[in-house]
Amino acid sequence: MSAFSKSNVHFYVCLALMVTSSVGAAPAQKQSESADAKVQQLHSQALADEATGDTAGAIAKYQAMLQLAPTLASAYNNLGLLYFRQREYEKAVGVLERGLKVNPKMATASALLGICLSEMRRYADARPRLEAALRLNPQDNDAEKFLANDLIKLGDLEGAAAHLRKITVRKPDDQEVWYLLGEVYMQLSQQALSKMNAINPDSELVHEMSGEIMESMKNYDGALFEYKKAADMAPQKPGIHYKLGNVYWTLSQWDSASEQFQAELANDPHNCKAQALIADILIDQKMKFEEGVEQVNKALAICPELTQARVDRGRALLKLNRIQEALTDLQAAESATPDDASAHFFLAQAYRSLGQVRQAQAEMEIFSKLEESARASTAARARELIENKEATH
Repeated sequence: MSAFSKSNVHFYVCLALMVTSSVGAAPAQKQSESADAKVQQLHSQALADEATGDTAGAIAKYQAMLQLAPTLASAYNNLGLLYFRQREYEKAVGVLERGLKVNPKMATASALLGICLSEMRRYADARPRLEAALRLNPQDNDAEKFLANDLIKLGDLEGAAAHLRKITVRKPDDQEVWYLLGEVYMQLSQQALSKMNAINPDSELVHEMSGEIMESMKNYDGALFEYKKAADMAPQKPGIHYKLGNVYWTLSQWDSASEQFQAELANDPHNCKAQALIADILIDQKMKFEEGVEQVNKALAICPELTQARVDRGRALLKLNRIQEALTDLQAAESATPDDASAHFFLAQAYRSLGQVRQAQAEMEIFSKLEESARASTAARARELIENKEATH
């Protein structure tokens, strides 16, 4: 089983094993009731075997149940799941297909069948099964994630993106879904770049998009090269100098970043992000707090929703001992982005300066929890990348 499936597939278990007794002569009825009782007994034994880790025993019990009750659809589902857990995908597929002939509307079996086929890299065969599972249960995140993965393998990137976006609405904190969505967008960008290269390989647009792709891959040297090419070819085009400056800012090359942001504002005086990053450099790196506040004021006058600019202004106001003003900015930033650890950190400083010890302690507790969560998330992501890398070898 791939690392992808290990981390995402929930266990599709159907526990309602109901057998309908036949109606007829007394001997036939007694025979049917006896079979029903045997099926229920085998079911209890299968569950007990699973609980103790005796998968082989549980499989044998479900096989015996199906000998007695071959129309018991949920038993096929559960047997297929056991084979899936054992990575015996061929056996799982055969069992699940028989179960779906008994009950075509069994969403769990359809989803499991699609996942098994996907694990076998039979992506074209898996697709209709996963689509059927989603029609029966549109909230099945695992089936939808596997379907998106299948569509990526089949080259239907737009379709994959549509499904991944749906999952992000239901599970906005699923980092893997955002990762896959980013991968899809990157591939779409690369396809678009290939088309653009075929039209004119040395156009400003080609260099600009190449820079964006390089930046998304954290190839900052490559991004600088491409953005510089684009800026040389279209020096007055809004946006290019901001992108170039943003890479310099990421690389902590503050003077070069400021120069590019100033060039951007000459082309587009309403680029509040460039204005805000100029302020950030003044406050965070050059300790020019009065000048930084002036620049933040300009940025927020254009874009009042820039939360990070409010945090920056709050920091500068703290340094200038304008505590009450700082408190207003930092409270607004915290309200807009409660998961931003820095807002809580500086808000704690503001409360402490005002002598509000209890509020300061509360904010520091939130800050510590957010920092711990961020570290745990980073570690989990690192482990996942290692597992995925190992799974491909």
